[in-house]
Amino acid sequence: MTVSQERPMTYAKMKGLVSFLSALLKGKKVGFSDFLHKFVSSQHLCQHLDTEKILQRQSKPGRGKEEKSTLSSTNTETSQMKPSDFDYLKVIGRGSFGKVLLARHRKQRGYYAVKVLQKQLIVKRKEQKHVMVERSVLLKGLQHPFLVGLHFSFQTPNTLYFVLDYVNGGELFYHLQREGSFPEPRAAFYAAEMAAALGYLHSLNIVYRDLKPENILLDSEGHVMLTDFGLCKEGVATGGVMHTFCGTPEYLAPEVLHGHPYSPAVDWWGLGTVAYEMICGLPPFYSRSKLQMFQNILHGPLQLRSDISKAACSLLEGLLEKDVSRRLGASCDIAELQEHPFFASIDWDDLLARKIRPPFIPKVAGPWDVSYIDPAFTRQPVPACVNDMCQEAGVSEAFQGFSYMNPVEYLAAEPVS
Repeated sequence: MTVSQERPMTYAKMKGLVSFLSALLKGKKVGFSDFLHKFVSSQHLCQHLDTEKILQRQSKPGRGKEEKSTLSSTNTETSQMKPSDFDYLKVIGRGSFGKVLLARHRKQRGYYAVKVLQKQLIVKRKEQKHVMVERSVLLKGLQHPFLVGLHFSFQTPNTLYFVLDYVNGGELFYHLQREGSFPEPRAAFYAAEMAAALGYLHSLNIVYRDLKPENILLDSEGHVMLTDFGLCKEGVATGGVMHTFCGTPEYLAPEVLHGHPYSPAVDWWGLGTVAYEMICGLPPFYSRSKLQMFQNILHGPLQLRSDISKAACSLLEGLLEKDVSRRLGASCDIAELQEHPFFASIDWDDLLARKIRPPFIPKVAGPWDVSYIDPAFTRQPVPACVNDMCQEAGVSEAFQGFSYMNPVEYLAAEPVS
């Protein structure tokens, strides 16, 4: 009888296996379930002793159905990620519950946007559910080229951390502030990528509900990336409605202002408001007086400049239709937009494959560049407390299940003994 001798794991072996697993994930554009399907279908990989070592590294014995490998538990509170794994370089944004920081992972050397949220503020405002929804949507976003992806999430006793793609081409808001408006072909390109992202979310029964230039980023290649999923609503099936009053005043749909039940068509109104702003330079129905602006949204006519093309006028009138039943996208969702003349130059398959050259490519020196980030943020000092929070990840009942690690990045981050 031949006895196989177990050989020690080497760094080279581990790196090769991690590269193989990375290839299966196609650069993080497929989900964890797809990864597992491809993994188990590879007989050679599954039977490899070294692979088993990686997947069982630091695993603990379980009981019955609760027994899991370390890999399958990477979206639970067993995550080993902690604040001290990162160097925090710049403040790049601010939200309702904390700041967004540019950070570099100390081992992997990759650059990330780390969203740091204070638990006390979240609980005080009863926003725990929205935070967990944002995490859920971020995980689904790993499968789409125009949605910001989540790499890690973890928590300390007082703080939540989202470790996200760092998208450094600037907010659409930033570029509109600098340029005033865009030529129609550029607006069409951005609107098409936004529509593709919204259509994808709708296919998952998710409604975005907060489309605005501040939530639309450009990556270093000039493609659109939607971010900030805190106001998303999950589980909205075909024909489903929502009732919560939420959004940003300039971009609210009339049915939301009326307090009526509303459908995913609110996102197509939102796209119309952003498309209008890209072409005309201001949101439609805008007024410095919020009360007047709300009256304009509810009852005012849509004002269109005479120099706008017929196709653009038709798109804006269709998306900004106050009667939801007649709004473009209300019946067949994104399929209606894909057939519209304003997008005649768009090959939608090429768009999703990122094969269409963007009309504007940001000039960034590298993944660390902050040239397109508002100096009002980057001039702020990085909070010293971020680096001091080095406790092991804590668990709060309000945020149970918050922690997550991308499986391939988990393997790469694990120490090899």
